[in-house]
Amino acid sequence: MTAEPTGHVMWSPDPIRQRLANFSLEDVLNLPDDAPRVELRDGVMIVVPSPTFGHQDTANLLWLWFRQNAPKAYRASGAVGVALGSQDSFEPDALLLHAPVEKSNHFFLPSQVVIAVEVVSPGTKRRDRFEKPLEYGLAGIPHYWRIEQDPVHVYAYDLVNRQYELVADSDTELVLSAPFEITLPIRDITP
Repeated sequence: MTAEPTGHVMWSPDPIRQRLANFSLEDVLNLPDDAPRVELRDGVMIVVPSPTFGHQDTANLLWLWFRQNAPKAYRASGAVGVALGSQDSFEPDALLLHAPVEKSNHFFLPSQVVIAVEVVSPGTKRRDRFEKPLEYGLAGIPHYWRIEQDPVHVYAYDLVNRQYELVADSDTELVLSAPFEITLPIRDITP
């Protein structure tokens, strides 16, 4: 009698291809249904930690606020990727995109992104505060928002010479003139 596998084996990236750093966006699109969320960094798959309820609540409330307040020239989204290159992608927690938006897309080009938003969690602090803004800026995304939790505090950056400059931050009300006139009460995105 032979032993049979018991239970479900969790998917993970092929370790040889990880060492070779040769994964592409096509590989991400062809992942099995049970694969975790991943981002690509120089051809290496990075498993994105599962967000907490509070993290998702903040991102979803911002998505709802964008849906209710952004002009029709924009569309809000969450949990879709931004293709920074054939071997680089991020999955921002929320996005504001130029309309119209192709509904079947899993990834959007940086030229389609108006605002990329990251909600900072304990496991993503370094990437959300340093790595992602650098990469989003080099890709030409005009606005980057970083949302810190406990308490919720929004930091808004505008792209100047391929680097982000802080233009506003608040834990009460975020007021901006770009990409449109924004007056965002922070309580509206606080779980």
